[in-house]
Amino acid sequence: MARPAFTIGIVQDYATADTAANVARAEKHVRDAARQGAQIICLKELFNAPYFCKAEQHDRFDLAEPIPGPTTQRMQALAKELAVVIVVPLFEREAAGIYRNSAAVIDADGTLMGSYRKLHIPDDPLYYEKFYFTPGDLTKGNGARDVPGFKVWETHYANVGVLICWDQWFPEAARITSLLGADVLFYPTAIGWHPAEKKEWGVTQVESWRTMQRAHAIANGVYVASPNRIGHEDEPGTDGITFFGNSFIADPSGRLVAAAGEEETVLIAKCDPAEIESTRRNWPFLRDRRVDAYGPILQRYLAE
Repeated sequence: MARPAFTIGIVQDYATADTAANVARAEKHVRDAARQGAQIICLKELFNAPYFCKAEQHDRFDLAEPIPGPTTQRMQALAKELAVVIVVPLFEREAAGIYRNSAAVIDADGTLMGSYRKLHIPDDPLYYEKFYFTPGDLTKGNGARDVPGFKVWETHYANVGVLICWDQWFPEAARITSLLGADVLFYPTAIGWHPAEKKEWGVTQVESWRTMQRAHAIANGVYVASPNRIGHEDEPGTDGITFFGNSFIADPSGRLVAAAGEEETVLIAKCDPAEIESTRRNWPFLRDRRVDAYGPILQRYLAE
């Protein structure tokens, strides 16, 4: 039986040090997306705070909260009111000394289905995430199809897979989440330019970021949606980061069906499972995979 089409929305916006204002702004955008017909809505990575990983500061752990907690509870009420699914990326405090870069998935009836915890943790200038985040591992969530580290949720409208930012550079993560049955891969993101590099590398960095994820859509025959943040965020002693936006939604052939620049916006796109079916029939990559030959991928490096 053919499954019905569904509509997704992604929110591209900025964040300030005013957490309450950030949450209120996100709620406004969720309501706007719902008015435009979105049934599944995803916010940006660490949506309710500035990107705090620009420096290693112990007091920034105070930004974390549990899941469930006050922000997820507010979003649960909003999801139930609007009858929408919301992906809520948060700095999660699991326990003393264990903090995660997570994304809670809330179904359209307000149920907190569970959360994905970012697996791939970067450590680069102004992206000091290894200081803050314990990598994800297997945690159970109601309604989740999962294997260690990866999850897909059977929501009211579609099967939703979530990965986070640095995960987007790893084809293995996209492949496994797609094999779990995802119709759409959401990649909530916080990526930007070091201002001194923008003139030389800015266009290349944006194009590489988009191309990598569009390739995931093509290789797996799924929709891909990536909401990024925007705006310049200062960090004492540095030039800060200018987050480049350019959020987008790609179809299973990798075509951009919605795309943003560097403005605050909500992107909306209709997604049809029939398009996934058609694409995979014509590009049967999943059929022709030689899973018996891929054992060496489990090694870090193979050359002597």
